[in-house]
This record gives sequence, structure tokens and C-alpha cells, in this order.
Amino acid sequence: MSAVTPAATPAEARRHFAARLAFETDVSDVAADLAAKAPGIVVADTRSAESWAQGHVHGAIHLPTAEIAERAGDLIPDGVTVVVYCWGPGCNGAHKAALEFAKLDRPVKEMIGGFEYWAREGFPVETGDGSVTRRPADPLTAPTAISCGC
Repeated sequence: MSAVTPAATPAEARRHFAARLAFETDVSDVAADLAAKAPGIVVADTRSAESWAQGHVHGAIHLPTAEIAERAGDLIPDGVTVVVYCWGPGCNGAHKAALEFAKLDRPVKEMIGGFEYWAREGFPVETGDGSVTRRPADPLTAPTAISCGC
């Protein structure tokens, strides 16, 4: 017997994957929106001040999860979608932050892969002193000679 069977019905799969796309976005889509200065999104780094200073998404704001309820109204305009991230796929900090924004009735999505995949894919990283660098993309996570076509 196969370990991957049985699959969900097509109707169940449509509901599941549509829901995931409503709740999640990936680093490539966030990078494209930031580069295009797309309106309607704010990217929020929800990690500690020390993590922020080490490196963060260029163009993000710093709003640690514990401060969201108190400071979100001052930092984030009404009506925008907040894209939250934390360290990476092994961390549930972005889930906790997304929940805090949802409690405030704010539209929110998680940037899957977090800061780890942002840096691994070679997108601009800003440090606490304001310098911006780009590291070479990890060829196993962001191949340069081929495209996943997504």
C-alpha cells in the first residue's frame, strides 16, 4: 500500500489549497511586491531587537509579537495586508504574530520560509546600522539556471 494514499477529493483539495494561499505568501512574491512598491502591504518582522539588528527584510518594519496589540495602530495604516515573518520554517513565531494581527481585525498573511528563506534566496537584507547587502542565493533553494515556473 502506498504511503501517500488516499488523496483528498478534488473538492477538498481546492478548499485546502485556496485557504493556504489566503493565509500564506512566499518570499519571492513578497520580494516582487516590495521591488514594485506595490500598494496595500506592510511587511512586519516580528522577531526580537537583536534579531532585527542582525538582519531583516529590506523594506520591513520592526514590530515584535509582544508589541503588536499596543503599537500596530500607530505603525500600520488601516486597510493594508500585513505580511508577517519570523526566523524560518522551524519557528512558529509568525503564526503567533499573525494571530495577534487577526485579533485586531487586520488582514494578515504569513511569509512562509521566514527570514531564513529570504536570505537564502538572495533578497536584500538590511542590518541594524542601515546597510543593505545581498548574499548569493543558495543554489539548492533558489536555482539561478532554472525556474520552478510557479
